[in-house]
Amino acid sequence: MTETLALIPARGGSKGIPHKNIRTFAGYPLLAWSIAAAKQSSSVTRVIVSTDDPEIAAVAREYGAETPFLRPSELAQDNSLDLPLFEHALTWLEEQEGYQPEVLVQLRPTSPIRPKGCVDEAVKILLEHPDADCVRGVVPAGQNPHKMWRLAGEGQPMKPLLAVEGIAEPYNAPRQILPPVYWQTGHIDVIRVSTIRQKKSLTGDVIYPLVIDPHYTVDIDNLSDWAKYEALVYSGLAMVTPGGTKRPMPGKVDLVICDFDGVLTDNRVWVDRDGRESVAAFRSDSIRVKELRTTGMELLILSSEVDPVVAARAKKMGVEAIHGVGVHDKGRVMREVLEQRNVKAENVIYVGNDLNDLPCFEVAGWSVAVADAYPEVLRAADFVLSKAGGHGAVRELIDLLLSRK
Repeated sequence: MTETLALIPARGGSKGIPHKNIRTFAGYPLLAWSIAAAKQSSSVTRVIVSTDDPEIAAVAREYGAETPFLRPSELAQDNSLDLPLFEHALTWLEEQEGYQPEVLVQLRPTSPIRPKGCVDEAVKILLEHPDADCVRGVVPAGQNPHKMWRLAGEGQPMKPLLAVEGIAEPYNAPRQILPPVYWQTGHIDVIRVSTIRQKKSLTGDVIYPLVIDPHYTVDIDNLSDWAKYEALVYSGLAMVTPGGTKRPMPGKVDLVICDFDGVLTDNRVWVDRDGRESVAAFRSDSIRVKELRTTGMELLILSSEVDPVVAARAKKMGVEAIHGVGVHDKGRVMREVLEQRNVKAENVIYVGNDLNDLPCFEVAGWSVAVADAYPEVLRAADFVLSKAGGHGAVRELIDLLLSRK
């Protein structure tokens, strides 16, 4: 078997998004998505993260990568080039361990959403073509460069960026007759180590493509990208994930069950001097409940909270609430409820935020977490709402269900 090293660059000095590489993305550290792509590949024989940051190194080890060295700080600056960090890794491994891989796979953490099998497919392309120096992931370009221009300066006429043989004015031509063009992504590069060593390049001269579905085009650069691409993770797109496969929303939904504290409330409680408790709920969560019911879907509150505020809020919303000391084991109670109502679990959505909701996630056909749920809950959920508990999360889900209808 060809010795193939997956090397994941993850420096600690990101300024746009501090500690970006270990910030939670769809329930997991961003770095974990690239580690998962390497570890789930049948071609990769070793996975190493190159970082200058001990905290990033610890997270990398937690998710199954090796960190046999820390990258020198001079190779982890904003303007540091990629080639020297790969040369450093290969030299260190050869000198300290006598380890010399034949193929190197680069997986950038900022492109976390990858189609299943893309690593193995890229390695296969490289090995099937002896002339190949590198295989690089590309997607169809969103903008056609044949319709782009160069500016010569103020007061000067502009010139077309590219010419096309046989087409006099490509910038005026229909898109359909122009040559197809592709944009390189950060999903994957597969490189012969000899290309790095002898040609001093991460690509060499002969570069073969791995054409990737444009739905996977992701390059996280700022926080607005973060939220947008997290939504893509929960859209049902098939992809490599650090955890289990995310299930799509059921085609038929009969029942939506939600927790109370942290879902219908913001998880805070006010206690007066007499011990009376009060909570804050989001009024708009209840506005479309009647409309939901007209489509054949019911909403039910399931909570271990004993305070009568649960029943009071449920009454105000016009829904049933099952709560109190008898709901200590929420998973068991949920199964009993479904059996009594003759509702199939596959047609049930459960919305939660805390660890005691996880047994219900296992029962439901689709598990949903509020945006500020605990990390374990975010990782387990099939879908994560953009709203926090008590701030419109349930309304967001109801709107989503009704829009589908």
